[in-house]
Amino acid sequence: MTPPGPDTAPILIVDDMEENLVALEAVLSSLTPKVVRARSGEEALKAMLREEFAVVLIDVLMPGMNGFETAANIKGLDQTKDVPIILLTGASVDPNYAYRGYTVGAADFLIKPFDPWLLRTKVNVFLDLYRKNHQLATQAEQLTRLLTGPSATESPAEPTEPRGPAHASHAPEDAPTPALPVGDAALADIAGRLAQLELLLRETQDTGTATSDLADRIAALEQSVERLMAGREA
Repeated sequence: MTPPGPDTAPILIVDDMEENLVALEAVLSSLTPKVVRARSGEEALKAMLREEFAVVLIDVLMPGMNGFETAANIKGLDQTKDVPIILLTGASVDPNYAYRGYTVGAADFLIKPFDPWLLRTKVNVFLDLYRKNHQLATQAEQLTRLLTGPSATESPAEPTEPRGPAHASHAPEDAPTPALPVGDAALADIAGRLAQLELLLRETQDTGTATSDLADRIAALEQSVERLMAGREA
């Protein structure tokens, strides 16, 4: 699966009728530069395994694999299980369709004809969450590199004389290089970034989005900073 940039936030729309795809694309194209079409459940699954999407909109009444089955298959795959799903259907349908949609993992259920403003508003919520999650992941990765990589404040190690076979180290050649201590300037930078990261995480958690993995990564980073600061004070 190819992850796009956070500013792209692609949307996948799934419907077997071309006119419905055209209408959805016209409504949603103002929210993101990339709206991808799929004309069946099978085509949607293939697209989602190739590319990462911020949200997917699926028509319920499709021939072959219907919308419920498509949603269930999306939620059953590790690569796609966290992608929000909005199910769409006509007004003259079984009133239990909404309940059935939620049981297969859909985040929302809309009945056609829907208000374009309402649809854009609902979709935009998921696009914002997608961008925030990408921002959180990027900042967590940057902090990890700061904590595990050489500090910019450290002076480079002096070159040593090459050793002969009698003085060769017995450590394996592919052993990981231990991280150098982080300097005061780097610690201050890390502390500031952690504060920003925590603020973003709280905003994301307020929406009910699952962010346990990011929360664990942030907690680990905070513990690393605390250990470094405690070591300097000792």
